[in-house]
Amino acid sequence: MKQVLHPANERGAANHGWLNSKHSFSFANYYNPEKMNFGLLRVLNDDIVAPGKGFGKHPHENMEIISIPLNGDLEHEDSMGNKAIIKEGEIQAMSAGTGIFHSEYNASQTDEVKFLQIWIFPREKDVTPRYDQILLPDLSKTNTLHQVLSPNPNDDGIWVHQDTWFNLGTYDTGKAAEYSIQKSGNGVYAFIIDGSFEIEGHKLGQRDAIGLWETNKIDFKSLEAGSRLLLIDVPMNFS
Repeated sequence: MKQVLHPANERGAANHGWLNSKHSFSFANYYNPEKMNFGLLRVLNDDIVAPGKGFGKHPHENMEIISIPLNGDLEHEDSMGNKAIIKEGEIQAMSAGTGIFHSEYNASQTDEVKFLQIWIFPREKDVTPRYDQILLPDLSKTNTLHQVLSPNPNDDGIWVHQDTWFNLGTYDTGKAAEYSIQKSGNGVYAFIIDGSFEIEGHKLGQRDAIGLWETNKIDFKSLEAGSRLLLIDVPMNFS
């Protein structure tokens, strides 16, 4: 098994007043040649957006873009005619494909919105752009992993054009679990949203992360009540 540790305090940072963002990988003005990606996981931004503010309309192409609100409501609008509010407990996926323009704003005029923005390289280029969002059921059920994204439209969660699986879980103190990697050649990027976990012998706190590959499974244990993590099971190379 190979491993890479990404402590929270070593992430890139950008504070624009209306946006306070932490970058797990090189992004915008943050460049670290040792943190360009984890396999086909290209971006994991931990964003806090001030009330009424947001990202104006801008373009993307050939990227799978996933947004997971952690607190508050995110307002989306795009060039395909979609306009929606994404709330905590939901997940949004957008296949940029041949090209799309979109904007994301804090839907509240009084409260911050906190969300994870994640980019995955797609399996194939120039697909037809698409947008989707779903309500994630049963996330309040603790001590279990909930699959929230996969490559299969008929599977649990939302889907994208890549052999990647996302799982979210909230655990009580001392609860241990095992995750089996879904596809040979994939690795897992474990991102601690809240609390703390021990993963393969490493103690990780809030917003710490560890990437693991060349293994079939990973073991983890919650170290405090209410600990929450995101597991991103992703190809390590283009096939």
